[in-house]
Amino acid sequence: MNVVAQRETKSLDFKASVILVIDDNPTNLGVLVDYLEEYGFEIIVARNGEMGLKRAQVAQPDMILLDVMMPGIDGFETCRRLKTDESTFEIPVIFMTALSSTEDKVKGFEVGGVDYVTKPIQYKEVLARVTTHLRLRDLTRKLQGTNQELCRANQKIITLNERLKAENIRMQAELDVARRLQQMVLPTTEELERIEGLDIAGFMEPADEVGGDYYDVLEHDGRIKIGIGDVTGHGLESGVLMLMVQMAVRTLLVSKVSPPETFLNILNRAVYENLQRMNLDKNLTLSLLDYQNGHLRVTGQHEEVLLVRKDGQIERIDTFELGFSVGVIDDITKFASQIEIELQPGEGIVLYTEGITEARNPEKELYELDRLCEVVSRHWHLSAAEIQQAVIADVRQYIGTQKVYDDITLLVLKQRIDGSTTN
Repeated sequence: MNVVAQRETKSLDFKASVILVIDDNPTNLGVLVDYLEEYGFEIIVARNGEMGLKRAQVAQPDMILLDVMMPGIDGFETCRRLKTDESTFEIPVIFMTALSSTEDKVKGFEVGGVDYVTKPIQYKEVLARVTTHLRLRDLTRKLQGTNQELCRANQKIITLNERLKAENIRMQAELDVARRLQQMVLPTTEELERIEGLDIAGFMEPADEVGGDYYDVLEHDGRIKIGIGDVTGHGLESGVLMLMVQMAVRTLLVSKVSPPETFLNILNRAVYENLQRMNLDKNLTLSLLDYQNGHLRVTGQHEEVLLVRKDGQIERIDTFELGFSVGVIDDITKFASQIEIELQPGEGIVLYTEGITEARNPEKELYELDRLCEVVSRHWHLSAAEIQQAVIADVRQYIGTQKVYDDITLLVLKQRIDGSTTN
């Protein structure tokens, strides 16, 4: 390789490329081959179109330099056949010809050529056009490779999306089952109406498919146990803990466990040990109320209990000192205590979760306890169901179109004036 060729070839990226030269003129072939080999290209030679087609199929060159005027099949027909063969149609073809009319050039492009060099050949021009089209082919291959990778990635995304969709459908079905189970264990209207001496209305609406709020009113052998709680978070795990608590309260009530402090501590230990086994980072605030003949005993830490007098005046009872969050530690004996409340005819209590007091309006302002007290007081002359409906309607009006971020639970209990049931 001469000094000039050595210097110029350093800038080429395709020195190892294979070029097929198809030309019937030995003189043209010899000079052109020598020139290209000087720049490190590997050259294959064919003396006519038929031979060129065969060598192109076998060698799969990176570029073909093709003479137009040849005996047998000419360069145009040779190119047309190359472009109809799947094994060679992507190989770029540069025509070499003395033909210079526009018609001839158009015909060359129509049969699949990418460029022209005119005879007599200027070898630097050939080199420039060869390297240009090799770069274009290289870029095309890289682009095709990238497109193929994108197609594969897109297919993976489609497959993953289909799996995710199927998984979401499955999870939705499971959540629907869990939600139905929760609704099934809530006290029915008929159960509440059978409780002697109390007018009771309850409401629970989860923020997600499965709520973490808990409320219940249970009666066994004349003993009435009222519970309200709020599990940390919401969703399936919180709903499972809610069901766990409901079953534990019912079991302890049927087992006649007393006093209330002992009841709460045993419940806490059972919940704590189950949470440890399930490796769940959950707990709940929980207040339990025992009712009998107008006498209430309250134990457990939750939101303030609203004691409503007959005229609608409200006393707020703090439950912070009555217990500890359930499920955090195994023994809450030293935290559990109780207070007693006497209900006169027409008086009652309202229990709720923070989903009401911490509901937000479009301006992000909290609903707050004062507003709840005002609505309850204003409607206290009505039935428990009407009071509950008034509160929930006011909360919904306050929230407006805002997303509900927490479960909403409300329980209204009024001492009947005649001490009867509704049946």
